Amino acid sequence: MRAKLLMFVLILVPVAALDWITKRWALEALAGERGELFGGLVPLTLAFNKGAAFGLRIGEDSRWFFVPVTILALILLGVLFKQADRRDYLRIASISLVVSGALGNLYDRVRWSRGVVDFLGPIDLGFWDFPIFNVADMAITCGAILLAISFWLEENAIARAARSDDAAVPEPERVPTVGEV
Repeated sequence: MRAKLLMFVLILVPVAALDWITKRWALEALAGERGELFGGLVPLTLAFNKGAAFGLRIGEDSRWFFVPVTILALILLGVLFKQADRRDYLRIASISLVVSGALGNLYDRVRWSRGVVDFLGPIDLGFWDFPIFNVADMAITCGAILLAISFWLEENAIARAARSDDAAVPEPERVPTVGEV
């Protein structure tokens, strides 16, 4: 458990700190201005998201819906963390990333009514403008993808083990029926 907790903390602390630092920077540097990264490839625009991913909202002030949903998700992630094998580094890392991002966005939702601080984007993909996001959103997205991969790998391992168990069990001898005797 100690190694799991250490890995969790070693991911959570820097990701949460980076999220907090970059949001603070965005509040100061982008107030009323736009910026850019990588020669304009990534525009910087300060925005406040009162909803969830991609601006999904439930009513005018949906933060009081998303705060308990986030807390429930954190509890579920805690259960998954506790159940994870201490050598399942992919599962531990993915949970750590999702928790880091969820805590970063939860902090914004609780501290003020303006919403979650977003500042990266919108990114023009040619057919669609990718919404404005932040470091916490990146951590949640990457962590969720890695968690899905972790579950998929686990399911495949279980299926392989079941197939090898079936192959190891010899077929029972056929007992002749009454008409064959």
